Amino acid sequence: MIEIKNLYKQFDERVVLKDISTVFEDGKTNLIIGQSGSGKTVLMKTLVGLLDPTSGQVLYDDRDFIKMSKKEKVMMRREMGMIFQSAALFDSLTVLENVMFPLDMFSTMTLRDRTKRAMDCLDRVNLVGAEHKYPGEISGGMQKRVAIARAIALNPKYLFCDEPNSGLDPKTSLVIDDLLHSITKEFNITTIINTHDMNSVMGIGENIIFIYEGEKEWQGVSSEIMESTNQRLTEFIFASDLLKKMRTMVIENGLHIK
Repeated sequence: MIEIKNLYKQFDERVVLKDISTVFEDGKTNLIIGQSGSGKTVLMKTLVGLLDPTSGQVLYDDRDFIKMSKKEKVMMRREMGMIFQSAALFDSLTVLENVMFPLDMFSTMTLRDRTKRAMDCLDRVNLVGAEHKYPGEISGGMQKRVAIARAIALNPKYLFCDEPNSGLDPKTSLVIDDLLHSITKEFNITTIINTHDMNSVMGIGENIIFIYEGEKEWQGVSSEIMESTNQRLTEFIFASDLLKKMRTMVIENGLHIK
C-alpha cells in the first residue's frame, strides 16, 4: 500500500500539487486521471522520487520515502517497476536482453537463472518466440508487452505506468489493460497508472483519483463515474458526444454500471 499525506509540490511561485492525501491499494489498478497540466505526472514523479515534494509524506507500507537516505531510496526503488509512455527499450539489445537488463543490474542470480526468469516474464506476456528480435523488429504493442515483462522481472511490490496505452490502437490497448490488471491481481502489486484512456478508466479502474489543477477533486471506482455529480469530473469524463449519450441513458433509465 502507498499512502500520501498532505502532499504539496511547488516550483518557484507556482503550486502544482495542493494538499493531496490518498491511498493506493494493494492488488488493485489505481488510476490517476486529469487534464494535461493538472499535476498527475508531477504526482507520479514525486511518488517514485524523481521529484522531491515541497512538503508532505509518501509512505510505502508505512515507510516514509521522503525521509529515507539516498542509499535507502536506491534499495526502495528495487521494489518498484516502471513502464514509461514510450516503451523505452534499448534498441541495441534483443527483447530477451532488455528484460534481463534489471536482473543484470540488481540481482545476484546466475546467468542461467537470470535468463530463465526473463523467459518466464516473456511467457507471462505471451512473447515467447520473440526473445531474439530487436525492438525495431516488433510492433508497438509488443514493445509495450516487453516493457511490462522488464518491469516485473524483479518481482516488484509497486508498479508505475505512465500512459501505457499511448500510441496504441484500441484493440491493443485493451490487451495491455487486461495484462496489467491480471498481473496486478496475480502478484498482489500496488499498480498506479496515469492515463487519459477512458476505456482503461471504465475497464480496469478499481480506484480512481481525479486531479484538477493540482488538487484531488474526486476519488472512487469506475462504477460510480457515470452517476457522479462532480461537475469538473463530469466535464472531463464526458467530453465526447458518445459518452455524453451513455450518461444520459444511464440517468434516464435508472441504470447502474456494474
